[in-house]
Amino acid sequence: MESDPGNFDNFAAMILALLLLAQSADPATATRVDRVLTRQPVIDGHNDLAWELREAQEGRVEATDLTRDTSALPRPLQTDVPRLKKGRVGAQFWSVWIPADVTGPRGVEMALEQIDVVRRVVAAHPRVFGLATTAADIRRLQRERRIASLIGVEGGHMIDGRLSVLRQFKALGVGYLTLTHGRSLNWADSSTDVVRAGGLSPFGKQVVAEMNRLGMIVDVSHIADTTLRDVLAVSAAPVIASHSSARALADAPRNIPDDLLRAIGAKGGVVMVNFYPSFLSAQWRAWDRARSAFAKSAGVPADTYGARAPAPLIGWDAQNPEPSVTVATVADHVEHIARVAGRDSVGLGGDYDGIQGTGPVAMKGVDAYPLLFAELARRGWSDADMGKLAGGNVLRVMERAEAVAATQAGLPPTDATDVASR
Repeated sequence: MESDPGNFDNFAAMILALLLLAQSADPATATRVDRVLTRQPVIDGHNDLAWELREAQEGRVEATDLTRDTSALPRPLQTDVPRLKKGRVGAQFWSVWIPADVTGPRGVEMALEQIDVVRRVVAAHPRVFGLATTAADIRRLQRERRIASLIGVEGGHMIDGRLSVLRQFKALGVGYLTLTHGRSLNWADSSTDVVRAGGLSPFGKQVVAEMNRLGMIVDVSHIADTTLRDVLAVSAAPVIASHSSARALADAPRNIPDDLLRAIGAKGGVVMVNFYPSFLSAQWRAWDRARSAFAKSAGVPADTYGARAPAPLIGWDAQNPEPSVTVATVADHVEHIARVAGRDSVGLGGDYDGIQGTGPVAMKGVDAYPLLFAELARRGWSDADMGKLAGGNVLRVMERAEAVAATQAGLPPTDATDVASR
């Protein structure tokens, strides 16, 4: 009797997941990881819970019980308090994201609404979360056994070409700005759109300079290689890529090539590995492209996975099993970035609740970080290096950005405006 290849692949993936879970339960490794993450809890660079609360829960922050497992909601979340604690998350940059085609005053307005969502989540759970804007805040909240909550604005379109808006975002607690999202701006090019600025325009360079003055971290995820080179040339402070992986292992334009990994490391920055399978695996990326093409021909959306997918896609998935992406795949990206940029220049930006319904095997939510550290421990990583990955490297970038801002405290704000963006 001939076996069905799809059933075999699904069975193999299930066995692999069980093996991973069994490995993570190794008492000595689990104890060691627990010790490392107690000393330095995870500081994750990017989580899209705020947008999911807006879209899936209609913005009903206070009516969404994050103190319980949210994976069973009609539209499941990947984040909640029990899983954050299980994942040993000590600080989270909550993403303020709006679609890249929402611009002008409405873009500013929606950004403010999303900042409000983040602040309301924190206010609704004061014993669990605390707002943080500095490295010292994170350390204080860690001592208080609360999760430090930081804010990152994902896309420069939300400042509407005005540095005054940037400054007000900082005043509301925004810790970083991702210069672009999926579309290029007049002042900065995106990795996934046409060239408009040729890297950073003169105004774009003023944006970076003003962020340095304010102590706001420049986030280089999503931007074009040319833009990233310009950022590194003009920024006085180290940068982060809040949720990007290694292009050498998965050829996605959103990932960072080796020469720029080295340049980020040389400038003291940190690249925070994204857990979206398309940015981790060339095989998964090819599978997803074929899946999207089928979804288009069937007239159904392609951005849902598993049981939530439309019926035609569920049938397609059964005939075309999803390639296996595991904790080992994530660890490969961590190790590649560490080899190229240095172990002082790698961190974690899982992109949870921005990768709804998907993720590496056994890593579908924010409780999964210890699995990665167990894998790295088995690969010979020291406690010190795992601590840097967990959060030490990001704390160093934050402290350096704060120090640069302190040296520029006497400089006046600039009134520059990108008129073409208005």
